[in-house]
Amino acid sequence: MTLLDGLEKELRKVCPGLELRKNEPMSRHTTFRVGGPAALMALPRGEEAKAVMEAAFRCNVTPFFLGNGSNLLVSDQGYDGFVVKLSGTYGEGEVYDNELMVGGAMLLSRAANLALEHGLTGLEWAAGIPGTVGGAVTMNAGAYGGEIAQVLHQVNALDYDSRLTVVQNKECDFSYRHSAFSDGRRLILEALFLLTPGDPAAIKERMEGLAAQRKAKQPLEYPSAGSTFKRPPPQSDGTAVYAAALIDQCGLKGLTVGGAQVSEKHAGFIINKGGATCRDILELMEEVKRRVLEETGMALEPEVKTLGV
Repeated sequence: MTLLDGLEKELRKVCPGLELRKNEPMSRHTTFRVGGPAALMALPRGEEAKAVMEAAFRCNVTPFFLGNGSNLLVSDQGYDGFVVKLSGTYGEGEVYDNELMVGGAMLLSRAANLALEHGLTGLEWAAGIPGTVGGAVTMNAGAYGGEIAQVLHQVNALDYDSRLTVVQNKECDFSYRHSAFSDGRRLILEALFLLTPGDPAAIKERMEGLAAQRKAKQPLEYPSAGSTFKRPPPQSDGTAVYAAALIDQCGLKGLTVGGAQVSEKHAGFIINKGGATCRDILELMEEVKRRVLEETGMALEPEVKTLGV
């Protein structure tokens, strides 16, 4: 019996109502729409999350925590481990005055709209981001001058040994696309945001304006993982450098490997034009990195994470 077999048996015993899936296609759980099967996936609701973590710890199995898969590229062969994806009440949220408490499985865009419904400002920039709150906190997601670090107050998370920890903003070690959760060793259950009362009409106008910018500039009609590469460090004189501009400068828009393509609309996006595989996307990423380094001297670092590769 393998460790995963033992874990499955344990989970079915201690959590008889838990949704468990074997050989679950990860293409259903990533915005790239690629990826082979995960050997075992649990989708805990409520108190099931703690039981799942306890069982995994007892069975010596390290879980991979999955959000919306909006920054993830999974191997064509899949992942031979254990995936945990929160569901149920973890996709819900509540508002108390200017505090927004939301589950880790809630889409960040939904959290932004919940804030709008209650006349709270601070998350307008997040309305078009396809990730979950848990994933957004993990990578300190940001756009249009806003980022998670600016509005997060605290996080409720489960450690690998199932201990509940409350992590304050100052303990989150936020930096560009990084946090204390980036090592993947804690499952984010809930996040508490501190927002500011504002004019709902102005908040809505700001969100609609940003949505129009995204639609005009980004290839939203194709599966992708958003920005493929991180923003490079500024030049020695402080001048900002952008991955998309470097890729465009090298004439790489439209470059294709199999079903993967550097978007002709936004060079910072690698898109699935149809039938792309993980291998296609990785090969295209490597070619883009090679050409940019060769022609500009700048080394691009992937923002997209990989699993099973």
